[in-house]
Amino acid sequence: MFSSKSLLRSLRQSGQLPVHDFLAPALFAPTSRRCISTTTPKSNASAAAPSNQEGSAAAGTPKPKRKPLTKEQRDFLSSALRVNQAGELAATLIYTAQKPPLVNAHPHLRPLMSHMYEQEAGHLRTFNVLIAKHRVRPTALYPVWSVLASGLGWGTAVLGREAAMACTEAVETEIGTHYNSQIRSLLEMFEGWEAEGYEVGPEFRDLVGTLRRIRDEELEHLDHALENDAKQAKPYWLLTSVIKAGCRGAIWASEKV
Repeated sequence: MFSSKSLLRSLRQSGQLPVHDFLAPALFAPTSRRCISTTTPKSNASAAAPSNQEGSAAAGTPKPKRKPLTKEQRDFLSSALRVNQAGELAATLIYTAQKPPLVNAHPHLRPLMSHMYEQEAGHLRTFNVLIAKHRVRPTALYPVWSVLASGLGWGTAVLGREAAMACTEAVETEIGTHYNSQIRSLLEMFEGWEAEGYEVGPEFRDLVGTLRRIRDEELEHLDHALENDAKQAKPYWLLTSVIKAGCRGAIWASEKV
């Protein structure tokens, strides 16, 4: 990853890094405790547990172990966090650029624009934490998305309230679909583990819960856009089609680069 050994050692000593890490567990965890994703099957648990475990042995319950992720699963989780962080950055920049011209022309929209921005800023903080925690490389296209997102926000706001809301509708439609796809992939992963007799670790349950919450808030923004005449934008079909295509392209590129 992108941290030096000395920095990683100091962070670990200060308690800023977890003992287990689902994207790069081998960097810090012993070989016998490499992943937090699942526990071993019950039939193998007693054999896998050390005989001198404190607490667990006394209670007669072996300490759970986690099944290592495959390379494909790690790549999926890494790209998911990377693209989510980039998408939330773009969303905050779109709303930041839209707000001045939009609120100047329509003062009653100030509370709504502030509310949507604050939610997007919260999403960005969430993925910033996850990116740092799991040592995922952010997309190298950050500067490109920053410029394009700001331009998209300002340009649609200048075109008018309907165009700005059509932009929100188009973006949130694609983002909602994207989060749904990630959630579906994770749930399928969980089903596979459970079919083999493993339990899903709490960190993965929390991740799915976080993705669901953020998806629902993004879809709330979509509802707000429709309530504020997004479909009255002219030319609505062309504007939303171009923005949706741009979002899909940005998602694909951020997953790879």
